[in-house]
Amino acid sequence: MDASELQRLIELMNENDLLEIELEEEGKKVRLKKKPPAPERENPPFLMAQPAAMPMSMPMPMAMPQGAPAAPAGAGDKAAGDAGDSDTFTINSPMVGTFYRAASPDADDFVNVDDEVNAESVVCIIEAMKVMNEIKAEVSGTIAEILVQNGEPVEFGQPLFVVRPL
Repeated sequence: MDASELQRLIELMNENDLLEIELEEEGKKVRLKKKPPAPERENPPFLMAQPAAMPMSMPMPMAMPQGAPAAPAGAGDKAAGDAGDSDTFTINSPMVGTFYRAASPDADDFVNVDDEVNAESVVCIIEAMKVMNEIKAEVSGTIAEILVQNGEPVEFGQPLFVVRPL
C-alpha cells in the first residue's frame, strides 16, 4: 500500500466521520484510527474573579495599643486606646495562617513571657499557603502575654502578643 492509497483512506474516514478503519489485502493488514473530537461544552466553565493583591508598598501596622479600635492602614501604630490599656501594645497577625512559636518543633521558642524585644525581633512564624512568614515585633518592650497557642490557626488582625513598652 503506497502513500496515495493511505491518503485516500484518510479522506474516506474524514468524509464519513469514521474514527477507525481496518483493511486487509494480499496478507497485509492496515488499521487507521483517529482520536475522537473533544466533546463541546454547552456552558463555558465558571471563572471566579481573583481578589486584587494588596500593594507591597502599603504599610501594615501590626503593633497597636491594646484595646484600641482598629486603625486604618497607614494611620500609625499609636492610636489612642482606653486610659487603662494605653501602657501596652498588641502584636497582631498580618495574615491568616497557622501560628508557630519556634522555627521547628525541636527549636527554642522565639520569645517567652518577660523577654525583651525590639522592633526587629522575630516573635513567631505564621505559615500561610506552605510559606513560613517571620513576624517581627515592630515595637520595643517586654512580652507581657502570649495570646495564641502553638499550632493554632490565626485570623488577619488577631492579637498574638501583649507587649509592655520599655
